Amino acid sequence: MKLQQLLSLTRKAVDEYQMIEAGDCIAVGISGGKDSLTLLHALHGLMRFYPKPFSIHAVTVNLGFPEADYTPVQRLCEELQVPYTVVDTEIAQIIFQQRKESNPCSLCAKMRKGALNEAVKKIGCGKVAYAHHRDDLVETMLLSLIYEGRFHCFSPKTYLDRTDLWVIRPLMFVSEADVIGFRNQHQLPVVQNPCPADGYTRRQYVKELLADLNRAEPGVKERMFSAILNGQIAGWPPRTPRVR
Repeated sequence: MKLQQLLSLTRKAVDEYQMIEAGDCIAVGISGGKDSLTLLHALHGLMRFYPKPFSIHAVTVNLGFPEADYTPVQRLCEELQVPYTVVDTEIAQIIFQQRKESNPCSLCAKMRKGALNEAVKKIGCGKVAYAHHRDDLVETMLLSLIYEGRFHCFSPKTYLDRTDLWVIRPLMFVSEADVIGFRNQHQLPVVQNPCPADGYTRRQYVKELLADLNRAEPGVKERMFSAILNGQIAGWPPRTPRVR
């Protein structure tokens, strides 16, 4: 995937769901994975020509795994001239050593988001960008259908009233395959996920199920994504398709 295509899809999401306003300081959540590093490049590129001026600040929540090394991310941010903050925590120790959680993902996500939001407020940003892509939206919808019995998916833009922050998802029109292509073409410095629960989650099961469905019925992922966009899901902002 070329940078120009990435920027086009990112701007499509930003425009159609009014994600960015002039003067915004946007914290980019960086896990070190391919998705968040692609998001960093997307917003950095968009920042150069978007008609509403904004700034970005990369933020990583370090869960405390000793083998996690974010030095390559630091170097990338220096190359892009993007401020970078690493928030050190003991989340891994709390979850896996103290509490010995058998299903750690939910608690980990809650603690990680709490640490991220606190850091973002200290930095002075009013928005946080998450790197959820198109496949993430479809997988989340399937998770909701299978385990909750409802048609639901997280919103492209969400206001967190407890923290007075907006969460935006500028990669929502970008497929995971395109993210992988971008990572390979630009040799992104991906940090290996050290979490012992990685790959053993309900989301991983649904990802594999969706891949099987798409092989059996080519195009089913695209149709599911269209159903999400047209599904009038509660909490979603109105969509304003761009006029070309």
